[in-house]
Amino acid sequence: MPKVSAGLIMYRRVSGGLQVLLVHPGGPVWKHKDAGWWSIPKGEMGEGEDALAAAQREFQEETGFAVREPFIELTSVQLRSGKIVHAWAFEGDCDPAALHSNTFSLEWPPRSGKVCEFPEVDRAGFFTVAEAKEKMSERQFPLVEELQRKLAIQG
Repeated sequence: MPKVSAGLIMYRRVSGGLQVLLVHPGGPVWKHKDAGWWSIPKGEMGEGEDALAAAQREFQEETGFAVREPFIELTSVQLRSGKIVHAWAFEGDCDPAALHSNTFSLEWPPRSGKVCEFPEVDRAGFFTVAEAKEKMSERQFPLVEELQRKLAIQG
């Protein structure tokens, strides 16, 4: 059975159209990777956990930013790994520089015996739809396209 994650897209309307908040994975493996590696804030669901509740929890853990209703349900996507991602969107605004993410432990450098703490997310930013297409995994980008259609916003 595939793993299942849930996430939220914070969006804002600007004079140029729509912008979405994306996050970049933290840790040394992704430090120098950019295009195709950004994501919506998301994470795996706990056993029996409600998907929307998991999406809200993960967003707050990975960004430190508050969420608010109403939520727009989006069609789930399947990643190359087989993982299913359930997603919702909500309108909001924040200062991406104020990002505060939870951390994870990793032996680094490999086989060094030294365990280091790294942020799960090392940076965040608002991107136009065109920019998001360049930054995001191609399997997650349909979430942004669907949000744009539902909001009927260009950009």
